[in-house]
Amino acid sequence: MLSTPCPAKSAGLFFILFNKGPDITRTDDVFSTMGAFGIPIIPIFLHIMIDDILSLVSRHEEWCGRNCLNLIPSENVMSPAVRILLSSELGHRYTSRYNFYRGTRFLDEIERHGEELAKEVFGAEVADLRPLSGHIADLTFLACFAKPGDVLMCISEEDGGYPGLGEAGLAGLLGLKLVPFPFEKEKMNIKVEKAEETIKHVKPKIVIFGASLILFPHPVKQLANVAVENGAHVGFDGSHVLGLIAGKQFQDPLREGAHALFGSTHKSLFGPQGGIILADKAHGEVVKEKIFPRFVDNAHWNRIAALTLALAEMKRFGRDYAEQVVRNSKALAKALYDHGLPVKCHEIGFTNSHQVILDFGSPERGMEVADKLERADIIVDSVVRIGTCEVTRRGMKTSEMSKIAELIKRVVEGENPETIKCEVHKLCSEFREISNTAFNFGKLIINKLII
Repeated sequence: MLSTPCPAKSAGLFFILFNKGPDITRTDDVFSTMGAFGIPIIPIFLHIMIDDILSLVSRHEEWCGRNCLNLIPSENVMSPAVRILLSSELGHRYTSRYNFYRGTRFLDEIERHGEELAKEVFGAEVADLRPLSGHIADLTFLACFAKPGDVLMCISEEDGGYPGLGEAGLAGLLGLKLVPFPFEKEKMNIKVEKAEETIKHVKPKIVIFGASLILFPHPVKQLANVAVENGAHVGFDGSHVLGLIAGKQFQDPLREGAHALFGSTHKSLFGPQGGIILADKAHGEVVKEKIFPRFVDNAHWNRIAALTLALAEMKRFGRDYAEQVVRNSKALAKALYDHGLPVKCHEIGFTNSHQVILDFGSPERGMEVADKLERADIIVDSVVRIGTCEVTRRGMKTSEMSKIAELIKRVVEGENPETIKCEVHKLCSEFREISNTAFNFGKLIINKLII
């Protein structure tokens, strides 16, 4: 067992290691110096490791949080007030449906407020904020209403569907037979007549609309009735477009015939990373009954508090935000197309969502473009999907989309990324504040939580 070193010896060693670092150039020198002072090795290097971790986080914050154009459509930024709640004391606590844990009176009240806000924002009869991710929300819906051997119909991964629903994901896990929607890639949407025929033929138990690559509303209204008539439960995975749905700028699945709307809370919806389920009364009550303890135990109540505040922001600012997101996407797509880049669906208006898709013909070419852009501190995914959620939240408008398109074009055409990086940093420096937020009362929250 290691003994506690003398404080004076520890102080002396730290002086040598950290104030006379240039004199100690090799690991052996460090070990010999520590041995001379009689200091255990592990605590010193644990201290160094902690410093390294904090340094990495700080460097990421400076790079990605301040100097990068973040254009990944799966990401967004929370307001300062929401971030404060995410780091609040609630993150230490548990609660449960059977009152096993005591001291939860305020947590339970926060959850009730969150559910009421979610129902109001999305027009749902039932809301549940407990899923820890959009994937868990998908799993909950599937497992509540299907059994092994049942048919699941959704958009295939090859057509831009969510990979987590596929054979390697939840369909395989739950033993479901996967039947893809007939899909028209040129229009990035479901073929309605063929889908209707397929539904009548295979009689799926679950039909899920929504996708990872989603430019336009899906034909829920045209297909929900025939799905229900053939025995299906109809869901919409709105992970990417929940913010646009809440802002009344995309489609309204619960009014169009879907029994449930579910997904992630951190893409076009600007909450903390997590999940949500919104449903009609019949399906929502089943979810409420089964979600604990099968799919969620402790639901991370700091996250639920942060999500509740984000929903309040969405209620207040959501329409303006969602309108600007779509305007920005359309402007960015048009500018990229005018620069000669291969923007998907130019014949039908490019996009009605937060996404713009560049089709470079192969995954390898997409990865190459994404890598070049990252060297200029422009962050996209390797598809190449470009999202306007975060830049819109930072206050950028259509004029900035023209500038972003120009920067992307110059990288793709081979200009030195280091040259372009300087212009990226200048643009980012002008848009570091978060718009459409509860920031005006952020100081009040700080005072209540800390002082």
